[in-house]
Amino acid sequence: MKLQGQKLVDYLNQNIIKNTLLETLEIKFIKAEGNILTASMPVNPHVHQPMGLLHGGATAALAESVGSTASHIFVDIEKQEIRGLELSINHLRSKKEGVIYATAKPIHIGRTTHLWEISITDEQDKMVAHAKITNIVLNK
Repeated sequence: MKLQGQKLVDYLNQNIIKNTLLETLEIKFIKAEGNILTASMPVNPHVHQPMGLLHGGATAALAESVGSTASHIFVDIEKQEIRGLELSINHLRSKKEGVIYATAKPIHIGRTTHLWEISITDEQDKMVAHAKITNIVLNK
């Protein structure tokens, strides 16, 4: 994909989110710089577990969404598509309200596999979770 910066963010928000889990969780892409992609997700009752805290599954969905979308940027979307192979996540801090940010940075961008590190932080840049995703590149 040739788009970069704000044009890429706008493209992703207009073409990737609609009618998906990203829309349900109110995930928005907010920054694309080089090979780093960042998205945000509000923390509110829609993503709480019964104890009133951010649900780990919602955090994992944010991590997988930003990591998979980051891989999407590196392939020829006319000929290839991305599938997640493995997601691992460590939940480090609870959160009741506000916003969390997931930033995906590449560890490995190969021809058939991509490995991403995803840092999930809060508004004060405190680590909420840390994830890794491995994606496979498939021919359509």
